[in-house]
Amino acid sequence: MFHVVLVEPEIPQNTGNIVRTCAATGCVLHLVKPLGFEISDRYLKRAGLDYWNFADVRVHENFTETLTQLGGAKLHLFTTKARTVYSEVHYGEGDALVFGKETKGLPEELLVSRPEDCVRIPMLGELRSLNLSNAVAIAVYEGLRQNGFAGFRLQGELHHLKW
Repeated sequence: MFHVVLVEPEIPQNTGNIVRTCAATGCVLHLVKPLGFEISDRYLKRAGLDYWNFADVRVHENFTETLTQLGGAKLHLFTTKARTVYSEVHYGEGDALVFGKETKGLPEELLVSRPEDCVRIPMLGELRSLNLSNAVAIAVYEGLRQNGFAGFRLQGELHHLKW
């Protein structure tokens, strides 16, 4: 459905959780080097559990290479510096949800060059940011909601309960 792009992620547990989110939602995960961990890192694998086999994970040498691979995909740059709230934009199939590293976010020059693509997840107070894996989940599921959860199982089955 979407491309999730992590620019220079630093914490393996966050990336592992994002692998799981991408596997569960059919999103392609793009990891832009340098990474703050090895792909074989046990924390990364443990956080992603057995979802690695279900995820399409691609590693890129730099952001330019990532943009080339994405073609003309619409970019949504998630940053605490944006004025537009993430739920105020439309997410279409094939769009790229782009997130920066945990400690610094996306590069300032990228944000300044594409202000119309910057979106934020609102928070109370002066906190720095949300956890990266939580932010990705919020963004992906807003996009899926806007697109009617097309192709997703919307109802579970409770065998022991009678409604």
